[in-house]
Formats: sequence, C-alpha cells, structure tokens
Amino acid sequence: MRKSNDVKDYIRTIVDFPHEGIMFRDVTTLFADPRGFRMAIDQMLHPFAGERIDKVVGLEARGFILGGAIAHQLSVGFVPVRKKGKLPGTTISEEYTLEYGEAIVEIHDDAIQPGETILVVDDLLATGGTAEAGIKLIERLGGEILACSFIIDLPELGGRKKLEDMGMNVSVLCEFDGL
Repeated sequence: MRKSNDVKDYIRTIVDFPHEGIMFRDVTTLFADPRGFRMAIDQMLHPFAGERIDKVVGLEARGFILGGAIAHQLSVGFVPVRKKGKLPGTTISEEYTLEYGEAIVEIHDDAIQPGETILVVDDLLATGGTAEAGIKLIERLGGEILACSFIIDLPELGGRKKLEDMGMNVSVLCEFDGL
C-alpha cells in the first residue's frame, strides 16, 4: 500500500460482495498495514483524549480487532458483544433487524458495572442495527456510553442518524457513498 495520511486510502473496495450490487469496504487491508492500522487506532482515540474511559466494547467481529487495540492503548478492559451462542457463561441478549433478516447479539451479564464509562467501536456503520443492539445491552447493564467510534460510515444507510437520535456521540474516520 502506498503511504498516506488518510485512512480511507488503506481501505479497498470489493465489488459485488457478498451480493451483486454491494460495494464491500474491506478494512483488512488497513489492518494489514502497520502504519495504516496505527493511524486508524490513533485517530479513533483522538476525539476522546483526556476523557475517562473504563472499558472498550467491540462489536462482532472486526470491532474485536479495533477494540482490543484501543483498550490496550488506553490500558483498560475490553468487552466483546458477540453473536448469540458464542459466549460462555451467563449472558443477556438483544435482537435486531438486518437488511436480510434478524440477528441476536449477547454480552456477559457481568461484563460492565453500573456507572462505567464505555467507548463502543466497530469498523463500519451502515444501518446501525448492530450498534443499536450493543448500546441497548450496555445500557441494560448500567454502562454510560461516552461515544461510538467507527472507521467507516455509509451515510446513505442512515446508521449515524439512528444512533444520534438515540443520544449517542458518533465519531467516524471516513465516509463512502453507496451500499
């Protein structure tokens, strides 16, 4: 990859994946480049410099990669929000709507303590369904969400507006047009 100061330059687009007409924004090329990956983590953290963050919550699955790196950088705990049936132990769950159906995500029922300040992270904000479900889980456990941070926003799909209408502070590094 060529060196750039723009995270967007490290993201490749794969046409017609996973279905015809979809322009898949692939962040694995960003993750694979040490300079690009470091830049993304630093830029995701920058808006929250000086803020207290107790835990980072990563949304399945690329949010785990980002969330782990951000939690490490902050020296705080990391909490995964996973697809139903993937976490051992006692969980709480939240159902949400996808473009092609429904899904359920879960979190351990003891992962967040009431009053803890949470940063929610994922790679892509599309319709906002997964993020909304994760937010509801965190709030049910008493967590206070500082913000939701994403690498990519697809504004045409309305996810940012959905989260902002829920009262969330939303931070994104770049936007792409289309689906």
